[in-house]
Amino acid sequence: MKNNIGYISFVFFFFIGQTVFGQEKNREKASSKGKEAIQLMDSGKVDESILLLKEAQNLDPANITYPYELGYAYYLKKDYKSTIKFLENIKNEKTVNDRVYQLLGNAYDMLGESDSAVGIYESGLKLFPKSGHLYLEMGAIQRVKGDLEKALDFYEKGIQVDPGFSSNYYWASKLFCISDEKVWGMIYGEIFMNLERNSKRTAEISELIYNQYNNQIKFKGDTGISVSFSKNAFIHEGPAADPNQIKLPFGIGVYETTLALSMIGLNSININTLDTIRTNFINNYFKNKHDKIFPNVLFNYQKKIIDLGYSEAYNHWILMKGDEDRFEKWLANNEEKWTDFTNWFMTNPLKVDSANSFFREQYN
Repeated sequence: MKNNIGYISFVFFFFIGQTVFGQEKNREKASSKGKEAIQLMDSGKVDESILLLKEAQNLDPANITYPYELGYAYYLKKDYKSTIKFLENIKNEKTVNDRVYQLLGNAYDMLGESDSAVGIYESGLKLFPKSGHLYLEMGAIQRVKGDLEKALDFYEKGIQVDPGFSSNYYWASKLFCISDEKVWGMIYGEIFMNLERNSKRTAEISELIYNQYNNQIKFKGDTGISVSFSKNAFIHEGPAADPNQIKLPFGIGVYETTLALSMIGLNSININTLDTIRTNFINNYFKNKHDKIFPNVLFNYQKKIIDLGYSEAYNHWILMKGDEDRFEKWLANNEEKWTDFTNWFMTNPLKVDSANSFFREQYN
């Protein structure tokens, strides 16, 4: 009897081993097909990628990567109902992530079902409260509706909870720059450029920042200067209105005054004078100890760049799309400076994370 039991045990574990081995082989095949499918999708061959993804899903049905990628492939084909079908089947899986809820909500939104989209995003945020992607989509819904204030609330919340995700800075910058409080658009825009360095959106924000300087700074005669980046004159008071706890509004009380101080002796705006103005601004900001009351991760980074001698090249990079002719002339005369800066810049990015970030509410 013992021998029979031993034989049965051997057979049982042999087949278990064979099953596990077979499953592992299937997973490897599925992974290979999945990678090939994504390459096909990236090259525009969506239909071919769908065939491979379905094969991968059959080989490894427990892996939610394949239905997600199928949902995305159908989204590219504008077959939003198929996207919804695949993603609804996996949204309650334990291994789900926020991107599933983002894509699913987007599919509902593309079908004109914005209420369903919002419901999906909200459900996703309950599971993933630090998802910048989902706050981005909530902001987009409000932006399309024309409620820019609500849209900004969502974008800024996304910045707060997921500071390394660039897209919320992009939209916050664009919206603030068409408001009375352009100061926040300037800061968010430059942080965005540092997080997403070489895209069409980077070029767009470079031009936007330059144009804000050009439009909001006015020289009047030989000595008059007008600076207009904020209209908020609300003063924040500390406990029991302690005069030592009174906080001037950042835009009017600190940003504009420091900027005006940094323009003394100048009478025009272009990429070269703005290099001087921006460098003076950071030096004055720290000299007057504004960093103690209004610490700022971007300004800290700019101060480091100044101290290392890279500010001229950095400022020309930030503003290059707003004054391209002068940038090209500057570059032709400063190739060594540019090369030194870009070599340093590639390995020393602005570090933004939960412990080292900026969002407007920090100043309230």
